[in-house]
Amino acid sequence: MKTTKKFIYTLFILMIVIITKIPVFAQTTDYPDPVKNPESSLMLAGDWVPEDTHDIDFFALPVIPSEHSIVSDVRYAWGRKTNQHNYLVYFDGRFWAMWSDGPGVARSDDPVKHRDIVPGHDQPGQLVSYSTSKDGINWSEPRYLTDPPFIDGFGWIARGFWVRDGKLLALVTHYNAPGYRGEGLQLHAYEMVSGEAREWKHKGLVYDNAMNNFSPKMLPDGKWMMSRRDKAGDVYMLLGGEESFDNWESFPVIGYQDEELHAEEPYWFILPDDNIVAFFRDNRRSGFLFRAFSSDNGRTWSRPVRTNFPDARSKFSGLRLSDGRYILVSNSNPNKRDPLTIAISNDGLVFTKMGYLVGERQVDYPHVIEHDGYIYVAHASAKQSVEVHRIRISDLDNLQMSK
Repeated sequence: MKTTKKFIYTLFILMIVIITKIPVFAQTTDYPDPVKNPESSLMLAGDWVPEDTHDIDFFALPVIPSEHSIVSDVRYAWGRKTNQHNYLVYFDGRFWAMWSDGPGVARSDDPVKHRDIVPGHDQPGQLVSYSTSKDGINWSEPRYLTDPPFIDGFGWIARGFWVRDGKLLALVTHYNAPGYRGEGLQLHAYEMVSGEAREWKHKGLVYDNAMNNFSPKMLPDGKWMMSRRDKAGDVYMLLGGEESFDNWESFPVIGYQDEELHAEEPYWFILPDDNIVAFFRDNRRSGFLFRAFSSDNGRTWSRPVRTNFPDARSKFSGLRLSDGRYILVSNSNPNKRDPLTIAISNDGLVFTKMGYLVGERQVDYPHVIEHDGYIYVAHASAKQSVEVHRIRISDLDNLQMSK
């Protein structure tokens, strides 16, 4: 009898310990679930997070140490050139970077100011450039990846690398400048030709009336998926790519003129249960990311819901690390694209840590990859540079959040 009472008492104490160790946000009924609770707004949580996440002091976040390098810099051109839309990949024993490289429109008569002022961009004649590196820090001289635009008044926008069937493809969008919306929008592919010269050759049209945001990723069912925005800005998901690089089926997600959300530049993760979560920048200036879920490999989506994750209305990039955690690199300060932060989540649904990577200037349009114990983050500065930060994954483990 005494043994039984002792066992029950020990079990009771153990349950109390377990319950108290579970974070408060994990006990709430509002915790997001792709099937059971897709309407949840919870995306950022922890003792350090204020009720209004816009009140976070983003410049006081714990600093994430990194090594920094500059791949390309056109700030000397005083606003007459632009570098933007940065992408990375590791392929064939080296790192590859690509970006949109075009003319700019100066916004100031003072050339010195243009180091921190975004020029007019996405102008006619814009090309895509690339560079390579053995270590991700020391980069080759930039070279053009694309041919001149097919039509006068058009340009190219860099859209990311795609490793398919052992070949390296570069995805680029042909657009009627300035800006991507309008007639003639097309997603194309260039292929890297083997050999020491490492030249690029136009492969063909991937999809008409389309601009993706990031390269395709493989789904659990063996199909590739990438986002698509059409000439009106409406958002879809493209599924396919396994039979040929230009074989895709388009599934609608949300129209750009939606009453609650002007969805822009989506990014998505595959969750541990093989459901999919997508995040959207909101051009209606809510100052938060929106989130939607798919439980059928991207064919249908829940209605995007505004989360409590703050955002400056800027492009963001994410990654599921090899250790299973998720990271999101973004301009989380809703007031401006400064600083660039990295948030960390154990499940891809709720992020519980956030660190400061780089700032005190406009830094935006990141892309992140993982390789050999490091993550590499490419970004631009006032759309006039291509920069890379190399970060030890182990340094993310050391982030200490304070209230």
